[in-house]
Amino acid sequence: MTITGSTVDHPATTLAPIPPQQAEPAPAAGRPRFEHQGIAFGCDYNPEQWDPAVWREDVALMREAGVDLVAINIFGWAALQGPDGRYDFSALDEVVELLHGAGIRINLGTATASPPPWLTARHPEILPVMEDGTTRYPGGRQAWCPSSPVFRRYALALVEAVAERYGEHPAVELWHVSNELGCHNALCHCDESTRAFRRWLRERHGTIDELNRAWGTSFWSQRYTDWDEILTPKLTISSRNPGQVLDFQRFSSDELLGYYRAEAEAIRRHSALPITTNFMVTAHIRNLDYWTWAPEMDVVANDHYLDHRLGEPRTELAFAADLTRGLAGGGPWLLMEHSTGSVNWQPVNLAKEPGQLLRNSLTHVARGADAVCFFQWRASLQGSEKFHSALVPHAGTDSALWREVGELGRIVGALDEVAGSRVHADVALLFSWESWWASDAETRPTHAIEYLDQVHALYGALHDLGVSVDVVRPGADLTGYRLVVVPGLYLVRDADAAALDAAVASGAHALVTFYSGIVDEHDRVRPGGYPGAWRDLLGIRVEEFAPVLPGTGLALESGARASLWADRLEATDAAVLDRFADGPAAGGPAVTRRQGVDGAGDAWYLGTLLEREGLRDLVARAVDGAGATREPGASAEVEVTRRTDGERTWRFVVNHGSADVEVDARGAELVTGSAVDGRLTVPAGAVRVIREEGAA
Repeated sequence: MTITGSTVDHPATTLAPIPPQQAEPAPAAGRPRFEHQGIAFGCDYNPEQWDPAVWREDVALMREAGVDLVAINIFGWAALQGPDGRYDFSALDEVVELLHGAGIRINLGTATASPPPWLTARHPEILPVMEDGTTRYPGGRQAWCPSSPVFRRYALALVEAVAERYGEHPAVELWHVSNELGCHNALCHCDESTRAFRRWLRERHGTIDELNRAWGTSFWSQRYTDWDEILTPKLTISSRNPGQVLDFQRFSSDELLGYYRAEAEAIRRHSALPITTNFMVTAHIRNLDYWTWAPEMDVVANDHYLDHRLGEPRTELAFAADLTRGLAGGGPWLLMEHSTGSVNWQPVNLAKEPGQLLRNSLTHVARGADAVCFFQWRASLQGSEKFHSALVPHAGTDSALWREVGELGRIVGALDEVAGSRVHADVALLFSWESWWASDAETRPTHAIEYLDQVHALYGALHDLGVSVDVVRPGADLTGYRLVVVPGLYLVRDADAAALDAAVASGAHALVTFYSGIVDEHDRVRPGGYPGAWRDLLGIRVEEFAPVLPGTGLALESGARASLWADRLEATDAAVLDRFADGPAAGGPAVTRRQGVDGAGDAWYLGTLLEREGLRDLVARAVDGAGATREPGASAEVEVTRRTDGERTWRFVVNHGSADVEVDARGAELVTGSAVDGRLTVPAGAVRVIREEGAA
């Protein structure tokens, strides 16, 4: 199919009205499937940054590198439409045909991620307002309010035009709505957002009295008498109402989800292809509740970058991959963006070591990714991201990085047979964006610990022990899991708490850590002692939180070391496995276990933040007590993960260490193309993937 007629008369003054937001997420069943052949190897491509003479060279190099999926038109609005409202598709047409001619599939963006300057100049009312009441101006990206009807009118008209033009083009394989929605502009406090927030609150709470009850507005004389009195939680001279802040987070996530739905609806009028957007399941962005977003995606996609501000960025990568797989319901997902080397937005942007590109990429594949894609194809020469790494670096193709890219492309191609297979785990970890929002509030027992500190610590212990983990939402079906880990789940609904109770009653084991089960969905404390939701399950009662100052060590009677937090608790129906030897809870229980009877599982509780070795030992006891699987040969330096299609198993061994390791293996090794009969050496810094007959 060749596109002709590139300039379209589509005046901005005749744009379509905003479609209404759906009340409930549509079910995933029956949605179009992403059906790429094998594991996709791809990138973002921004041809508008380059002279057309470069495009043909780029496409030839893409074929050389093995690239077979390219995302285009992500930031193309200014190149497609001018202030007269007319669309010019001539350049995009040419790029589409070049890729199509080379057999490269297209992940087509809607071009709405950032409005062009002419639009914000004409309509400054679309600009977002921050919590301090100041407006954010053009010059960066995402300079738009998610609630703005004006922005939606222009953006959806653009989506309609793009979808109408390319909706049936044979090169298009996937639709890419906007880009990293909510990365910068999720929380807008403008007048339009305030009106939308009030509408959302009416729908959620029904009456002003119910809102007052949910927010606890009897405190500090905050009781509302009319919806028009309610504002977004802008900065105040004191701490803000936690219920108001929590509901604003929920509203903001829902508002952007409504925007996603509107774009997807426009696309579906012209195309039957799958639609997605790139999530940001990562440690430094928390604005969207992806559990509510995932059912809307035809295929789940994620952007992930190593964050060297963290203590264990490699382990966080594995956690993010497992969480993304959880969002995909355990099925395959797409790694839409990661980096070949350094990024450009951290205080120190570290380059990747030789071999790290392969290790990082295949860690995602091992944990369920059916695509390995990058930002971006060619490193920009100008703009904010000119020092962000790319497949083609500033040094060009005569570079070590380009040679690594070529080798990675070859290996991804060798793993095509893995596509569609799944990871099986018998350990689940409960994770919640709502609890993250509520737990890290302005007022809390200590600012020295954040929600992710506990999540990453518990996940890290499981990772070091070689335990495959499914990251699931509270209230998920826990059937089949031998162990359920609950790190710092401060906010939990009664029904979701009951789901864990039921799982333990049916034989699953549970490991719950401090600051869990404290409040309900309205951030209202459950009285009677902590952890209110799970006192009976755990057989304990915490009377008081006793955090300690950073740098203050805590000793347990077993010799284990801890820090930052202590619970003053009593064991009402649980055995005490370890006690505090010093600190504010000296002599009191630190680790307990309520043993199951009549087929029920054990329920463990940890009332402090153990240091790495002690935490790993405790988690190992819980894992082994539950009979959960630990992969032989796995360690903090060696990741071992399996994917299976029910008939074959692919065992990924990623050696991050400085010494060779040996594993017992039989089958075909796909990275080197060699047969394995008994023992396999995995060199330091290398990855090996063994195909074994039979399910895991």
